[in-house]
Amino acid sequence: GGLLLLALPLMGLIALAIKLDSPGPALFKQIRVGQGGREFGCWKFRSMRDGADAEKESLLALNEADGPLFKIRDDPRVTRVGRFLRRMSLDELPQFYNILHGEMSLVGPRPGLPSEVAQYQEWHKQRLQVPPGLTGLPQVSGRSELTFDEQCLLDIFYIENYSPLLDLRILLQTIPAVFSRQGAY
Repeated sequence: GGLLLLALPLMGLIALAIKLDSPGPALFKQIRVGQGGREFGCWKFRSMRDGADAEKESLLALNEADGPLFKIRDDPRVTRVGRFLRRMSLDELPQFYNILHGEMSLVGPRPGLPSEVAQYQEWHKQRLQVPPGLTGLPQVSGRSELTFDEQCLLDIFYIENYSPLLDLRILLQTIPAVFSRQGAY
């Protein structure tokens, strides 16, 4: 709770920057899949223009990710402020609400979209055994540069080798991973 209070002034500035940069709400709620396949509303700062989800279908040919993921390095829907927020992973700050609400934890597999989870192979579903995290082993091991299968293998390794020390190591590695901006888009 104290961390969230410290982040509030920064979150206020981010919300203001989003509002000044492009029309639409500063916060964005997206349905994600959590532990046990339960869906929840995952909060993020809006990094794309308002209504960007409706444009996804027309951009499928530009998808650079493999498996069920959808990623475009220079996604035309991302705003100027959104590009900065994504590079610095600041768009994820509102997920502290999800953590406080018990839907997520600090460390764990990133929560997938229902459309992505519907495409999971059976072994991918092991990611759903634990609460999703704000950061995880794939995020400190190459982020978007990894294939979806590689991300899943790292998530499964995390689940099978869980310890508070491993969580601490991932949390400490998250900061330099964010600032290196490697694979963040």
